[in-house]
Amino acid sequence: MSKAFTREDDQPEMPVVSRRVSSLPPGTQNLMTPDGERRLREELTSLQAAREQLVAAKGNPDKAQQLAAIEQRALILDGCLRTASAVQPPATRDSRVRFGATVTVRGAGGVEARHRIVGVDEADFDRGWVSWRSPIAKALLNASVGQRVRVKLPGGEQELEILAVDYEQ
Repeated sequence: MSKAFTREDDQPEMPVVSRRVSSLPPGTQNLMTPDGERRLREELTSLQAAREQLVAAKGNPDKAQQLAAIEQRALILDGCLRTASAVQPPATRDSRVRFGATVTVRGAGGVEARHRIVGVDEADFDRGWVSWRSPIAKALLNASVGQRVRVKLPGGEQELEILAVDYEQ
């Protein structure tokens, strides 16, 4: 029978599982906090368990899509963890902003904010976790408590005063 006489929606759609291309430039280390590495490993373990349960489940019509979604996320996590380089916090208390620091800043109008400088795979805007490659992190890195830094943001340039630097142990 000619393909012209079949409907495309009659064929089961097989999801495509592909590898994510890293957002890091070639040759750049994939820095990660020890906590971030631990969380990603736990998520990967959880996904592997969910995959095993799904494979064992009989009669699940959405099985192919669910498996594809799990495998896609697992591939991403595996790639992140394979290239990750965990950066330990400084051994001694330091007032200088380094990777992994949680920085309290005061911006225009006296508004305070906290930003934690983390790896690109850990960034979470809602938690105030910014990638070390972001403009705000680049402006803060290597600065010290009491120092003012200028950061170029989409809304314009802003000056931030560093109030505190803390590291999770």
